[in-house]
Amino acid sequence: MRVVAGQYRRRQLRTLAGQKLRPTSDRLRETLFNVLSAGAVPMENSVWFDLFAGSGAIGIEALSRGAAMVYLVESHRAAATVIKQNLASLGIKRGFEILQRDSFHALQQLATRAVKCDFCFLDPPYAEVEVYAGTLAVLANLPLLQPTSVVIAEHDRRFDPGNGFTGPAARLQRFRQLRQGDSTLSFYTRA
Repeated sequence: MRVVAGQYRRRQLRTLAGQKLRPTSDRLRETLFNVLSAGAVPMENSVWFDLFAGSGAIGIEALSRGAAMVYLVESHRAAATVIKQNLASLGIKRGFEILQRDSFHALQQLATRAVKCDFCFLDPPYAEVEVYAGTLAVLANLPLLQPTSVVIAEHDRRFDPGNGFTGPAARLQRFRQLRQGDSTLSFYTRA
């Protein structure tokens, strides 16, 4: 696994051995960032939430491409250690915060700090299908999104996390799906 583009292009990233993590493939990551780069929200100086961060590959890719701040949320201790190792191996010392807790509590903490993101990427374990709707509902219920924010959910191609989520803070509506191999990216924005 490597960083696809930007300042840290072609640099290798570590991941946990075995099936504990299912990192987003280099090819799917490249597709994701190509789609986002063509959108209305600029990558430069953006703020990211990388939920269920695993190895931190998405957040590190965002930093490599000019993001100002990335909040890497990972509850698994060994995975959080891998994220720290990846950041250290690249010499990244600022522009990130690692929140070693579950995504629901991390999002509540970020909301109390009045943090808002431009991009939110979530990639829970594919088998935990209920986590998708729960996380998307939290994003609709808490004031975490800018009017132009984009939320991206990576999921198994045989599973549909839903078209829309409504809460007091936002109404999220899916505007695009992109399938690649066994994975699908669902893109949401505020309606």
